[in-house]
Amino acid sequence: MDRPAYPSDIPREQFEAIRTMLEAARRKTRPRKHDLYDVFCAVLYFLHTGTTWRAMPPGYPPWRTVHEYFTQWTMQRENGQSLLESVLEKAERQPELAQLRLLLHKR
Repeated sequence: MDRPAYPSDIPREQFEAIRTMLEAARRKTRPRKHDLYDVFCAVLYFLHTGTTWRAMPPGYPPWRTVHEYFTQWTMQRENGQSLLESVLEKAERQPELAQLRLLLHKR
């Protein structure tokens, strides 16, 4: 990891338990340019801090990449819940889940 650790980061061991859920959201068209762990941590940072996309700290993938993943992960599924909501519940990230639900309700 070439970036500083942030309080919003998830431990790698905990991330491995949710990795397959996140990987399933993307069609495999080409290899990833960015580590999915870093993308997810950037989404957590966004939710935890309330920062703007363009104000993401250096070391995270480009904000547009993170935003694109966020958009895919927050699309509503058949069960009425987004993938990101399911993942945050499984990871027991209640503050970020609450912030996500506030953001999704505003849409």
